[in-house]
Amino acid sequence: MRVSLCTISFRHHLLSIGEIARFARGSGFDGIELWGVHARNLGPGDHGEWLAAYGLRVPMLSDYLPLDAAPELLSERTAGLCRLAEQWRSPRLRTFAGTKGSAATSPEERALIASRLRMAAGHVADHGMRLLVETHPNTLADTTASLMRLLEEVDHPALKVNFDALHVWEGGDDPLAVHDRLGAHIDYYHLKNVRARSDLSVFDPANVYAAAGRREGMTGLFEGALDYRSFLDSLHPNAEASLEWFGDACSSVLPADLLALRNVTARRRNELAFQMDIAG
Repeated sequence: MRVSLCTISFRHHLLSIGEIARFARGSGFDGIELWGVHARNLGPGDHGEWLAAYGLRVPMLSDYLPLDAAPELLSERTAGLCRLAEQWRSPRLRTFAGTKGSAATSPEERALIASRLRMAAGHVADHGMRLLVETHPNTLADTTASLMRLLEEVDHPALKVNFDALHVWEGGDDPLAVHDRLGAHIDYYHLKNVRARSDLSVFDPANVYAAAGRREGMTGLFEGALDYRSFLDSLHPNAEASLEWFGDACSSVLPADLLALRNVTARRRNELAFQMDIAG
């Protein structure tokens, strides 16, 4: 399993991309998921080649396409993100499926978001990339039923899913069951955990992006309410994911979570190998 860290974890830190790259390499990460605003402010250049010298890559550039804006603006923004992704040699762009929950979205609004996602997916596909919508509250991917319907409505092979297990659980669905239903639609994973369901509000965007926002309730990957050991067992060994940490103490929590993740997945691989030896 290839695991990256997210530059959004360092949104309130005064660190250069070089410092983050050295931290990622030293901690054993495989790559860096780049936040769109960070990518735009790093300027042009073949950044992918520079990052490869660290043994790292950008598996996904994460941003927020203005799906309800005028088509010209959406096209301009999508083209700009594709150029940035090419500079970083990233195969994926991540966006949210609108800015309103599925229950609060009218049929006309839903049709508009679906058509704009289809348009954006076409632009992204022309650049040899994939467009991912994230399972997330207050979007059209806030429940499994709405997300499955959206994938059918958009009906474009370049549109995939960034599977955030915690948000799937937050929406009231079983992550393992949803994972089986979505199957090949899933192209990437975000991994994070929370102390208890009552603490889920700590991930509200207004709180996450606020420098003085509340961080209590954010917890290590294997210390929270969601059972990641069972979930990780369901993933393909070549799956790609990011540890999406929004809390304090990035320099200690991220390496600790990565080590625990590596240990859990290695133990599972060994168990499977042992079972195959016995069966053989």
